Amino acid sequence: MPLDLTGSNLFFVLVLFGAGLFCIMKGGDLFVDAATWIAESTGIPKFIIGATVVSFATTMPELLVSLFSAFEGNADIAVGNAVGSVTANTGLILCISLVCMQCAMTRRQYAGKACLLLAAIGLLFVFTRDGALSLWESAAILAVFVFYMAESLLAGRREQGAEQPAEKPKKDGRTVAWNIGKFVLGAAAIVLGAQLLIDNGSELARRIGVPDAVIAATMIAIGTSLPELVTTIISIRKKQASLSVGNIIGANILDLTLIMPLCALLQCRPQPIERQGMLLDIPACLVISAAVMVPALACGRFKRWMGILAGALYIAYLVIMFTCFGVA
Repeated sequence: MPLDLTGSNLFFVLVLFGAGLFCIMKGGDLFVDAATWIAESTGIPKFIIGATVVSFATTMPELLVSLFSAFEGNADIAVGNAVGSVTANTGLILCISLVCMQCAMTRRQYAGKACLLLAAIGLLFVFTRDGALSLWESAAILAVFVFYMAESLLAGRREQGAEQPAEKPKKDGRTVAWNIGKFVLGAAAIVLGAQLLIDNGSELARRIGVPDAVIAATMIAIGTSLPELVTTIISIRKKQASLSVGNIIGANILDLTLIMPLCALLQCRPQPIERQGMLLDIPACLVISAAVMVPALACGRFKRWMGILAGALYIAYLVIMFTCFGVA
């Protein structure tokens, strides 16, 4: 069973909601500082660190929520959370990142990962036209995850030392232990804070009469993307654009190539895809991701207008969802 951190009464709901905000803010500071130190001390570009180490940590909420939901028989939540988080990451969080700060990555740094992301969404779109994700289809998507990890390792080795910091960071035993501790503590605080916000924010919404369907469509998908959002906001403040964009792209690939297949493979049965996911969520995820990644590949750079386009498409997706599929 997933951990329920909802307060027992209104006072504790408000207290725990505030505690969640504090956890993700302080955890985000520690997390980004430690990730930046890892990139600078190893010589691996911040984009690569963001797309691998940081992405694994920030994807944990989506992974846990989807796996718990799948094993409890809530396939719509499992699928909707994974796909919805990718859509929110691209349409909302990447939008904020690109609009608020310039991203100076070269096409060579992100081309492979952008293509793998589009391939994963394209495969998911084709495979789910029959309303289910079979075991062999899950294995095929999981193969994209293997390619992604291999490409990341090769890119890390190829570009090691490409970004030279103005001042070489310390790498003595105490500093290494301190930064690893900051990374783990920061990631744990972000995940805990996200859970507190999801549980108590949902409870606050229910207490003021917001329908459950609205909560599920917003709180869960966006709520489990809070680690990526926090990482992006802290990265903007610390002027680490590559870390933020790398984290978003990496988290999206992990959401699609790891979470979705695992939900089917660990249960040893096809993963059903509900009508909204098949007709709207997965196609919208493909359109919004392609609207950003294809121009970025063509132009050789992420630009502000791409973020604005992604944000506009995300708003259109929400409007269509509430209008055509209704809310309870």
